Amino acid sequence: WSRIFPNGDETQPNEAGLKFYDDVIDQCLANNIEPVITISHYELPLNLAKRYGGWKNRYLIEFYETFARAILTRYASKVKYWMTFNEINSAAHFPVMGQGLVPSTGANDKKNVFQAWHNQFVASAKAVKIAHELRKDIQVGCMILYATSYAYDSNPVNQLANLQHNQDFNFFCADVQVRGAYPTYTKRLLAEYDLTFDDLETTDGDLALLQQYPVDYIGFSYYMSSAVETTGSVTDTVAGNLMGGVKNPFLKASDWGWQIDPTGLRIALNELYDRYQKPLFVVENGLGAIDKPDKNFYVEDDYRIDYLKQHIEAMAGAIDDGVDLMGYTPWGCIDLVSASTGEMSKRYGFIYVDLDDQGHGTLARYPKKSFYWYQDVIKHNGLTKK
Repeated sequence: WSRIFPNGDETQPNEAGLKFYDDVIDQCLANNIEPVITISHYELPLNLAKRYGGWKNRYLIEFYETFARAILTRYASKVKYWMTFNEINSAAHFPVMGQGLVPSTGANDKKNVFQAWHNQFVASAKAVKIAHELRKDIQVGCMILYATSYAYDSNPVNQLANLQHNQDFNFFCADVQVRGAYPTYTKRLLAEYDLTFDDLETTDGDLALLQQYPVDYIGFSYYMSSAVETTGSVTDTVAGNLMGGVKNPFLKASDWGWQIDPTGLRIALNELYDRYQKPLFVVENGLGAIDKPDKNFYVEDDYRIDYLKQHIEAMAGAIDDGVDLMGYTPWGCIDLVSASTGEMSKRYGFIYVDLDDQGHGTLARYPKKSFYWYQDVIKHNGLTKK
């Protein structure tokens, strides 16, 4: 966004920014790579956060519409698959990246988070409208952070808490964007923060747009699962993707405490497809780990290969279950600073980058063992027997 509209509120795009993406997209197509574009991925122009207070301000609907129209008009003929907001539900725990809200602009007030979500839902519907007017077969999806959630035990109190956790975190944003209306449990969810729907600034026109322009598919990230325990009988906790929880005794965890659960991905795919009956797209899935290169900067990351292999097998199982899974893009192709922790040492890529947490290094790139393994996976559109 900020490369094309540096301040976010301009009326005309930055042509140099568009030229950058012209080259990226054309290079992808020249190499038989299908581009998938997320319109807004944790990069709100700083001016929109500082001057307007982030997504709680309705002005951002208009600014996003201008941005979306500019890039969709430019690239709709070349790019078929789009998503409107990255991990939109992550604002439940960390609103700064997705909504541009910080404590000084109301991040600690849940009313602002829900207002920001509403404005993003409307903006998303407008993007779907623009896209479908430009190209009939274009596909525009939502994108959520999905962490399969289990009740810690059969205690009905934990079962109910888990059901409500799933509604509040895993489903709420997708329910609105896929079904085109706020779910019935919205009343209960808002009441938890002493809010009602009337406390939000909405219009009949907003609700009509949501109903008329739902997304075409559901994109989601999947790294881990979580367990819900509310009675206080379990004190052993673990970290997670912007959120933590109690430790699941049946699962191992990554170097950062994220519980590794490939079966949870199969469950997630079934849960989402049963609920929405629209195609699913796993657009992030990977293992953040401490990689130790040898003297030639080669990394034998069998642990990453094992993680991805198990999750790909879980997707194959979900397809056998009848799930319509349209695609898979792992996170990620190259090492980069982790968005959730700000560390370069938390590496996900198939390509090792010579850079440490203090910014020291040559930035030289070296394929890891997983690079060649995944090269074979995509060559055969799936796992081979060897």
